[in-house]
Amino acid sequence: MRDHMRLHAFRLADDIAVLIYALTAEFPWDELYGLTSQMRRSAVSVPSNIVEGCARESKTEYLRFLEIAFGSLRELHYQFGLSKRLNYCTDVETSECESKMIEAEKVLNSLIRSLRKTG
Repeated sequence: MRDHMRLHAFRLADDIAVLIYALTAEFPWDELYGLTSQMRRSAVSVPSNIVEGCARESKTEYLRFLEIAFGSLRELHYQFGLSKRLNYCTDVETSECESKMIEAEKVLNSLIRSLRKTG
């Protein structure tokens, strides 16, 4: 079993989830069951899938959960951009979150590529 706490990708994803919860707390009330809920689910899905993958015995399963996490991260990145275009948040509020998402995408993608090469 792998220790998810040692993965930089996990730590970034965990930070992003906390940032998304804070950011979406300020969204319009009528978005509670819409974009707010979608973004929060996507944000929690990323670190959750990394943790679940780390708990799997086989490298194939580990890789599959990392790929799911990456897909959720990309989904979140789209939803994040949409929330900005809808003026639910400002560039000042979102700069840290966006930079962490970009870094997390790079780190997670590198981890996935590395695992595929050693397959």
